[in-house]
Amino acid sequence: MKTGIIDYGGGNLRSVANALRSLGQDPVIIASPEQVGDVTHLLLPGQGEFGDTMRRLEERGLASFLKNWIGEDRPYFGICVGYQILFDNSEEAPEVCGLGVLPGTVRRFHDEPGLKIPHMGWNSAAGTRGDTRVWQGLGADPYFYYIHSYFPEPAAPDDIVARTTYGTQTFAGAVERGNLFACQFHPEKSQETGLRLIRNFLGI
Repeated sequence: MKTGIIDYGGGNLRSVANALRSLGQDPVIIASPEQVGDVTHLLLPGQGEFGDTMRRLEERGLASFLKNWIGEDRPYFGICVGYQILFDNSEEAPEVCGLGVLPGTVRRFHDEPGLKIPHMGWNSAAGTRGDTRVWQGLGADPYFYYIHSYFPEPAAPDDIVARTTYGTQTFAGAVERGNLFACQFHPEKSQETGLRLIRNFLGI
């Protein structure tokens, strides 16, 4: 096994790399398809705006590469915007298409009294499918760290592996399909629970 972190010029690479190193991995930073080499597991950490992220991926030739990688059911872990770009489009950048590997749209939180946007801090993610391959051993309502104003609304409910509630709004906190796993929260900032999740993904 060899892990790779996608560098599109705007992700939180250091924290994810440190999390992987704490699990005994020596991740490769990948800024173009030519750098993938013999990498077996890809992670795309998220930090940034949907449209800008997609443009950067396109410029580096990584958008089509990722579509093919995921289409071949090779291991992919998307975090925050790395989760959102899997879908068709986003209210954050309506003119920009996502990868479209999962059907659905990325929505913004509705304003409601007393609700702070972005959603920032610790919150629980209620498992919806029990102990799946990546979600195993986490318990019914594990807590993770979030920071976001937008969230995916998958068109295929069977893809959803966890749901999170903020204010009166409930959204898909994570999805899992084959060797694809993606989440709105930041496992690399979620202490032992987040590391357990990454370990499950890697199968170690």
